[in-house]
Amino acid sequence: MNITITDKAAKFISRMIRFNGGAAGSGFRLAVTPGGCSGLSSSFTVEATPLDGDAVLESGGVKLFLPAESRILLEGVTIDFTDTAMATGLSFINPNAQSCACSSASAGAPPKAATISIASIQRKH
Repeated sequence: MNITITDKAAKFISRMIRFNGGAAGSGFRLAVTPGGCSGLSSSFTVEATPLDGDAVLESGGVKLFLPAESRILLEGVTIDFTDTAMATGLSFINPNAQSCACSSASAGAPPKAATISIASIQRKH
């Protein structure tokens, strides 16, 4: 897997795991699927263990659980964290993607970057 997680993103993911009651070994599950305005949709959950078929990417002291389809769609992507007046959330920077001019692309974001709002993170019940 060629996926990069910046220090800012790792810090954010670590906080989300902790705030959602994640114990030692818990991870952040990122499911990316085709769809949505930018061509991709995503959902996030904090999980105690990876689900069947998930790969585990450890970076910056956090575990990212990635289903097979997510691994394919995120190949070559850098995951960063953005906190500006216009957008707060994880940013996915794909140097191979076409620029998106739709509303899911962050205003002021670098070309080929989409910001996913922290509101899309699902809390486990």
